[in-house]
Amino acid sequence: MTTSTSAVVAGSRPFDARASATLSQLRAGGQFKVLRELDSPMDAVVKMRADGGGELRDVLCFCSNNYLGLANHPEVVEAGLKALKDYGAGTASVRFICGSFSPHAVLERAIAGYMGTESSYSFVSAWTANEAVFPTLCEAGDIIISDELNHACIIDGIRLATVIKKGLHKAVYRNNVLEGERSLRAALEAARANKDVTGQVWVVTDGVFSMEGSIADLPGMRALCDEFGAMLVVDDSHGHGVMGTLGRGTHEHWGMVDGGSHPGRVDLFTGTLGKALGGGAGGFVAGSRDAVEMLIQRGRPTLFSNALPVTIAASATKAIEIVLREPQRVARLRENVAYARQRLKAGGFDVLASPTAICPIIVHDTAKAIAMSQRLLELGVFVIGFGYPVVPEGHARLRCQISAAHTHEHIDALVDALKKL
Repeated sequence: MTTSTSAVVAGSRPFDARASATLSQLRAGGQFKVLRELDSPMDAVVKMRADGGGELRDVLCFCSNNYLGLANHPEVVEAGLKALKDYGAGTASVRFICGSFSPHAVLERAIAGYMGTESSYSFVSAWTANEAVFPTLCEAGDIIISDELNHACIIDGIRLATVIKKGLHKAVYRNNVLEGERSLRAALEAARANKDVTGQVWVVTDGVFSMEGSIADLPGMRALCDEFGAMLVVDDSHGHGVMGTLGRGTHEHWGMVDGGSHPGRVDLFTGTLGKALGGGAGGFVAGSRDAVEMLIQRGRPTLFSNALPVTIAASATKAIEIVLREPQRVARLRENVAYARQRLKAGGFDVLASPTAICPIIVHDTAKAIAMSQRLLELGVFVIGFGYPVVPEGHARLRCQISAAHTHEHIDALVDALKKL
């Protein structure tokens, strides 16, 4: 039997032409991203292979989320190794079938205590945690009001929710602007006036904005949420281990935990275990028992995705223990941040004033940011240049990230290299 249908030749399909043109454009415009291969644990100094897999060399790392230097802490590593030996390499199941192990329960109790909430639940990533919250907890007639600079995982979680839950509304307000034009108040007033908004109002923000290094005004947001009956959701992935005396997060920085100076609390947190809290992987949601139970019962990422690897759960639990018992580690990070900002300012660089560990240097053009990053690497300093689509066009930057593992000598070397540019 013969057929007149001929096989499509690879390279002639629409996708092939599209992908080739896009990649060629990125290369020609100096915007092509290169994956840098490390051959050492994450630390203040890492071993990196030259482009194309050449010889290893030591470089100063100022682009890691390893804010407290715990990614290679002996106790964190040992806790993961012990869990690997005790429980094996994989969970091989979703949580509600047979994927819930003892270290998951231990971790989730530790997270709830750390965050000051009734309950918590772990996920394989913070992205997955944010993808679970709104599609699970929202219903038709609700509205989600989001800061315009929220992380991509929050944005995609909201987009997914509005597709799944028909009649769910969304709105955006100017970054950290609570009063005036395009403010959070304006969005809340518009929601109140909208006859189709008949359910819960949700307000969501990053605690620390990852590309700006700025901090959300949580006390002001709490007051507005109380005025309008809204629930406050905070992704504090860049605040854990960084903000507050014990590194509990942006809410601790603002005094919004038990016995704090500001009334009111955050209703729901999302966060990560892949940055300050051991740096392995994984995310979590922390909040009321009912909210967490809803995620367990109805959340698609919990019902259809394998559990967090037990070795990561054990390492993260140990990282939280270290953070709480060694507040001097958070204090050292805070001192390093202050020193870095002072040295950068003295070197002529304009960095947003903030106590966070993220120090962005705006250079505007994406190709320029990538070229500067490459030149810094040649000088032995690893800093990534960020441009579109990670940040808006015209707002490209070098994002310097400070760690408690850095010394003043490391920071001086960073500033000296920047000045050579």
